[in-house]
Amino acid sequence: MAPIPGSGLAKGLAVTLRTMTRKTVTAQYPDAQPELPPRTRGVIGLFEENCTVCMLCARECPDWCIYIDSHKETVPPAAPGGRERSRNVLDRFAIDFSLCMYCGICIEVCPFDALFWSPEFEYAETDIHELTHERDKLREWMWTVPAPPALDPAAEEPKELAAARKAAEKLAAAQAASNAPQPPEPNAPQGGES
Repeated sequence: MAPIPGSGLAKGLAVTLRTMTRKTVTAQYPDAQPELPPRTRGVIGLFEENCTVCMLCARECPDWCIYIDSHKETVPPAAPGGRERSRNVLDRFAIDFSLCMYCGICIEVCPFDALFWSPEFEYAETDIHELTHERDKLREWMWTVPAPPALDPAAEEPKELAAARKAAEKLAAAQAASNAPQPPEPNAPQGGES
């Protein structure tokens, strides 16, 4: 069956009229902040205390937008007779958000949980060179990172927790046994009696 001429135009006008009669819903953005989904990818926050300057995030970044500088520092021995150790100290940690494609690879490969997604999204600049944010700014964004979701109550307990609980119960049982009062020994025969 051939379409009636002008039916497409009538359908389009019907959609337009239906939309015109509905109340508009406008988000008053600067005054009212939007409700963001819990896993929003805004910017990357840095928890500097966990960073060991392993450089994994910078090496795995496909855009090469993470800049890290560090130096080695000698740490005195913890105990007398021990040896000195050297450790990396973070001097600069910067992310160029004009290059970043928000893939999250840096966050996934960080073995020490130093990088997190923050829901902050208001960091626009008038100059593209100001989109390279240093560790001070990244640390500020760290405090806006939401808490991780609660574990599923039906999930299996992690092996590490089960092992730690078992060890703690064993230690508590051993301490209880050592602190329990000892029963008196039966009277042994006195010397000289037969």
